[in-house]
Amino acid sequence: MKRFFLLILLGGWLALSINSCRNPSIQQPISQRPGCVQNYNPNRDYFPEKTQIQYAKGFQVEYHKHYKVITVNNPWRDANRSFQYVLVQCGTPVPSGFEQSQFVQVPIQRIAVLSTTHLGHLDSLQLLDTLVAVSNLKLVYSQEVRQHLQKNNVKEIGSNTNLNIEKILDLSPDLITTYGTGNPQQDAHPQLLEAGLKVAINSEYMESTPLGHAEWIKFTALFFNQEQAVNQQFNQIAQEYKNVAAIAQKAQNQPTVITGFHRNGTWNIPGGNSYVAKLLKDAGANYLGADNAESGSIPLSFEAVYDRALNAQVWLNGSQNWKRLQDVASADERYTKLSAFQSGRVFNNNARVNEFGGNDYWQSGTISPHLVLSDLVKILHPELLPEHQLVYYQPLK
Repeated sequence: MKRFFLLILLGGWLALSINSCRNPSIQQPISQRPGCVQNYNPNRDYFPEKTQIQYAKGFQVEYHKHYKVITVNNPWRDANRSFQYVLVQCGTPVPSGFEQSQFVQVPIQRIAVLSTTHLGHLDSLQLLDTLVAVSNLKLVYSQEVRQHLQKNNVKEIGSNTNLNIEKILDLSPDLITTYGTGNPQQDAHPQLLEAGLKVAINSEYMESTPLGHAEWIKFTALFFNQEQAVNQQFNQIAQEYKNVAAIAQKAQNQPTVITGFHRNGTWNIPGGNSYVAKLLKDAGANYLGADNAESGSIPLSFEAVYDRALNAQVWLNGSQNWKRLQDVASADERYTKLSAFQSGRVFNNNARVNEFGGNDYWQSGTISPHLVLSDLVKILHPELLPEHQLVYYQPLK
């Protein structure tokens, strides 16, 4: 009987050991993690460094002494719901009254991201060591970042409805960041939540201003208690953006600009209240889609856009496959009639694309609106920024 009892204990110990190896978070109890509170004081403010949301419209944060509440107001277009995350300082009690919210203990130590746009946040905040998984390593543009992720054995976990849930559970991230579309056939968050994982919806793509888009770096920083670092970085970015915009306002003229291209007869152009339209306005352009009040993309017929585009002085943001003017002509011979084509003023935001299609414009560019704006000012008013070298854009020759 004694021997039988010892065998049961041994079996239980082995099972626990195996499970600990499978689940890294078990090896380090939450209370022993870096940044955890050992002796909770209800009168102490555990977030002395705070951040304020100035430009982004899609989320807000409310601070309490030992927890903070993030609300994502507009997760996708025409959304009829919001998402709320209660970030509780590790080692302090979970507050009541948030039955419909997700609770996340902060600072998090392990994160997985399902969009390469979120990598720019982690890289800028020097938090890449916390990354345990991405959707697709090949789409990471920066060779330095890719090498860093490979060195740290960061895993690929798929995307959207092709996620490897078992692998994600094995990695045991404290948080997964993704985006939503409102289409259950495309969105990843429902199945992740069903698996019991913590998921945060980042809807930066819904922002209608460059600084609002870039300010979502604060959303990421909040989960790491990195308010001080992100305030310093974002304030500098915002000031540099404003400085470049002020220079652009000195321009003596506003070149007419058309954007996009047609696919199967439909030419999508950004609405007049969109992120792109705001960039072009700040760059000193006369954007030919500015008279539309939409904040999203507007599908128009080829003919409707072609008539307006015919005499546009500059053409931006065509197909990502276009590297030369010959590529444009091969796509549709009618493009060659455009004034911008004939004068060689066609520019594409694909100067930094790797062999797998990973475009740095949508990675580091998301948190560098000042550089994107500088590129546009250089294209439209080269005399105003004589020293600037194009970063994300290139002329098609």
